[in-house]
Amino acid sequence: MSATRFSWQALTLELVVPFRLSYGVSETRQVFWLRLAEDAGWGESAIPPYYHIPQAEIIAFWEQMARRDVPFPDDPAEIAAWVDAEGPAPARCALDIALHDRIARRAGLPLHQLLRLSRPQPRATAFTIPIAEPDEMARMAREVLNRPVLKLKLGSEDDAVRVAAVRSARPDARLYLDANAAWSPDEAVARIRELERFGLDLVEQPVPKEDIEGMGQVQARVNVPIVADESVQTLADVERLAAAGVRGINLKLMKVGGLAPALQMLKRARALGMRIMLGCMIETSLGVTAMAHFISLADWIDLDAPLLIRNDPFEGVRYDERARIHLPQRPGIGVIRK
Repeated sequence: MSATRFSWQALTLELVVPFRLSYGVSETRQVFWLRLAEDAGWGESAIPPYYHIPQAEIIAFWEQMARRDVPFPDDPAEIAAWVDAEGPAPARCALDIALHDRIARRAGLPLHQLLRLSRPQPRATAFTIPIAEPDEMARMAREVLNRPVLKLKLGSEDDAVRVAAVRSARPDARLYLDANAAWSPDEAVARIRELERFGLDLVEQPVPKEDIEGMGQVQARVNVPIVADESVQTLADVERLAAAGVRGINLKLMKVGGLAPALQMLKRARALGMRIMLGCMIETSLGVTAMAHFISLADWIDLDAPLLIRNDPFEGVRYDERARIHLPQRPGIGVIRK
């Protein structure tokens, strides 16, 4: 679809391995590539089905925004107000990224420099191992011996067996666990205490997203950092999570509405003493490269989506032999077509 000011195009991403979460299984994901007129800036919208955001709402927001006659902002500080906070987060995200890309390209600067952030140094990303039988998860872990950080998707009755199998296969790896909101607070405490012996860096979203107090109760009863994911989508969520005692948040551009709100939430979380993970949905190098400009501000990096898809149409971040992320040198976000 297109309008005078910008256009959008659906892309179907093919997954290297079927993605199994506590919510279900998928082999493909659809995303949108948004392009400002004359390719002045590019953005991406990607949201998994379990966020329950209809594509029709995303497209309706773009159609509405494309009819506005307000000029595009020329200052990054003006982007949040231009985009508006009322539309679906992934729709706002695509516009936000594209507008940041436009301003940085026009200035001839990489995005992090435009935003006066330190140039990100190469950092290893976590590599996701989806839920599967224990032997299969161990096999996948052995196949990526060059990935020093593994993120295990959990949420089944045999989680301890799965983690044990992976730890046996990869005694060297740092382990992140992601339960995708599958446990109650009491279940989470019992399971995490059982799993801590395997040496964990963090546990992500152990309880349902609405139960922020429950997540704080889990954090108070275990040693490993608890990191909120689905529970953190707004600045107000950051405040509530910090008040509950949760130690970390996972920021994803698609769920918070883009770079401008993500940077605001990141800085506020830091001020509240929280630690930061940079994450992603199943998305292309376009969205991941945009987020990678914030790497210098983060404690944990989980930006592996381009490694999980077969048909990424873009060239952006590069992964070296140790899964370290390298930013492109180009102005703007730095993404081009392959």
